[in-house]
Amino acid sequence: MNVGVQRGAIAAVQVLGLAVWFSMSAVVPSLRNDWGLTAGGAVWLTASVQFGFVAGAVASTALNLADRVPPQRLLAVSAAAAAVCTVVLALFADRPAVAVPLRLMTGMFLAGVYPTGMKLMASWSGSAGRGRTMGVLIAALTLGSTLPHLIAGVGSLPWRGVLLAAAAAGLLGSVISLALIRIGPHAAPTAPARNPRYALTMFTERGPRLANLGYFGHMWELYALWTWIPSFLLAASAARGLPGSVGITVFLTMGIGGAVGCLLGGWGADRFGRSPAALAALLLSGLCCLVSPLFFHAPPLLLFAFCALWGAAVIADSGVFSTSLSEVADHRYIGTALTGQTAIGFALTVISIQLTPLLAEAIGWEYAFLLLAPGPLAGAFAMRAFGRATTSAPSPQGT
Repeated sequence: MNVGVQRGAIAAVQVLGLAVWFSMSAVVPSLRNDWGLTAGGAVWLTASVQFGFVAGAVASTALNLADRVPPQRLLAVSAAAAAVCTVVLALFADRPAVAVPLRLMTGMFLAGVYPTGMKLMASWSGSAGRGRTMGVLIAALTLGSTLPHLIAGVGSLPWRGVLLAAAAAGLLGSVISLALIRIGPHAAPTAPARNPRYALTMFTERGPRLANLGYFGHMWELYALWTWIPSFLLAASAARGLPGSVGITVFLTMGIGGAVGCLLGGWGADRFGRSPAALAALLLSGLCCLVSPLFFHAPPLLLFAFCALWGAAVIADSGVFSTSLSEVADHRYIGTALTGQTAIGFALTVISIQLTPLLAEAIGWEYAFLLLAPGPLAGAFAMRAFGRATTSAPSPQGT
């Protein structure tokens, strides 16, 4: 089957299937009125998805699902199940106590969408072009994650309508997965036996350990920024002068800007190497964290440009970490390695998502994102060492 068609189909499923991820974040302003939603309640509507994702990823790792179940089927079932949870929430939830368990389940099913998509995309790309291929996948994830902000920003849908639209996108993604997607010629052989311990034993190998540490630093920043950038913008001096609504601004800067960053990061990973590409993105996004207070009172266009640069930098390296791990881990357990990586990374996001609004409450949104700077800066140290470690490393076991 045509390689381009397969890559395009996998990317499309990521955009559509992940639309439910930040669907609740996009409607928080409405829920403050309808439910009397507090800041703590808003945190849990997002954090519960992260917790669910971690739980789903751990279960998938324990069962080696990503290496033992046909990935296109796992992808389709997971996208459909996450969409159904969102439909139930839209139709029946009337308070956070009902919504949070449904969001937890949504996160559990999304653990079968993102890591499985990574494995499928890697199966349609050789090592020489894998950075660009993964860049396309992460660009799709970025667009899918910010799609609810676009839905909420351009129309007059009530919040339940926004959720139903995101769920419809997820169901369409499931259909595409079943109808079009197949495993590619570069797929690793089926795991010979269950080995969930590889998600932990890979840390005994220098290459996988450093690739994971770089990813963890990246994740400390990424999802906290995506979750709270609307609050930062609403509190900024230039909030009323931004192009369109805050939702439109978030989609353009974090979504479109992030997608461009992913494509550039993937190209840079293939052109200059995995470590240099990750280093450039990590250092730039870390710098954005540090200077964010300077732009809080900036004019609207300057603030918009800064957010677009940050949106590109914060996600540009995400595909690089997936690519790096897929090349240095035991090829028999790539699915397990990638799922384990994401499980730990998303567990870290729960902490930074929870702490950011607490810091904002104490010292204001102007300085809240300073909390995120240590993540990308620590990740940069790890990826610098990764570059040195892999220049003369032997081939990973199982190749």
